Amino acid sequence: MKKIMSTIMALIVALGLVACSSEQGGAQSSSEPVRAESSVVTAQEIEESAAEDSEAVQESAAEESEAQGGKTLVVYYSATGNTEEVAGYIAEATGADVLELEPVEPYSSEDLNYNDSGSRVVYEYENPDARNVELVVDSVDNWSEYDTIYIGYPVWWGIAAWPVNGFVKANDFTGKTVIPFCTSASSGLGESGELLAEMAGSGDWQEGVRFRSGVSQEDVVAWVESLGL
Repeated sequence: MKKIMSTIMALIVALGLVACSSEQGGAQSSSEPVRAESSVVTAQEIEESAAEDSEAVQESAAEESEAQGGKTLVVYYSATGNTEEVAGYIAEATGADVLELEPVEPYSSEDLNYNDSGSRVVYEYENPDARNVELVVDSVDNWSEYDTIYIGYPVWWGIAAWPVNGFVKANDFTGKTVIPFCTSASSGLGESGELLAEMAGSGDWQEGVRFRSGVSQEDVVAWVESLGL
């Protein structure tokens, strides 16, 4: 009887050892690290991700700018390209939209020869009624969204080149800040800005500035920044 009991006890102990060994082995097996499949990111994917991030930042900045002070518009008439160049500098510095004023009947180089008494520009100067120059476009969509308007032009006989008159007369500047700027080889701003403000009859017109022909982008940007708008 004692031998049978001893045998049974031995079997129980053996089975317990086997079960313990199995559990330990299982624990060891489950503790082994699991290797994930490698993920390769290509240079193209990195560039696309960076472009998306940059676009998101630009959109966020634009939305923030509009929320803070509305949109900006640069409007200009350029006879020889000088005013167009300055308008581009201002638009780049402010993130503004741009509208070029184009006469339905464009001025040729002969038309602009103020030394020729028979030229178109001389005739229009001597006959104010002839200064009502029809424009291809004299307004913009979503005009109400613009809070700041830059208006650029060359100076003709001490006043703003009259192709800008059509735009000024066609729009209501109420609630808008308007900054005139002009380009000239020698003439100053004069009363050109004040005369445009009187013509408009609305808007908060600033003093404005005259730029010499060939002005540097740095000088234009410095002026824009000095406005604090």
